[in-house]
Amino acid sequence: MTSQSAATLRSRYVVQAASDLEENRRRQEELAERLKLLQQEETLLVDILALADRFEDDADDSPLPEQAQDESPVAARTRSRGQSAPARSSRTGGTGAAKTAAKGKSQRPLLGDLLMELLAGHKEPRPAKELRDELLVKHPDREPTPQVVRNTLESLVAKGRIRRHKHQRAVMYTLRENTQQGAETDTD
Repeated sequence: MTSQSAATLRSRYVVQAASDLEENRRRQEELAERLKLLQQEETLLVDILALADRFEDDADDSPLPEQAQDESPVAARTRSRGQSAPARSSRTGGTGAAKTAAKGKSQRPLLGDLLMELLAGHKEPRPAKELRDELLVKHPDREPTPQVVRNTLESLVAKGRIRRHKHQRAVMYTLRENTQQGAETDTD
């Protein structure tokens, strides 16, 4: 091998190594950016789980606000326009004045409880639309939107209190057997 060919070969190796080094650093930057995004996503997901745990703890302590039970968000905003929302404590479920006012007012049953009562009266699965129609007849003071009824039913499914049945494109609901018997454990 001549000295000129060795210099050319060395030059090619240097160019290739420099190119590889540049590509390596570019990929490191991409991965660092990806890692940064994943860490931000992790932080967000941890916050969501913490909120869910706190909300679950609060839900055990106090009932849901009336709007969440059976009123559309648009109706709630319309009803409360011009009024400031009362401050809420995350642990106590509301301010002292709000609690005092709530005690003086008779509490309505939760929408989920009403829907479970309706399901208890049927052996066959029922679609959300029929349950809403039956609710409007038996409880004319309650006017939840179809979406609120579906959301409430899906929440009950997630909690394991009712079952979802799918038949082609139709979704229907029944009480779980253990709910009908009042048992705490599930046999499924």
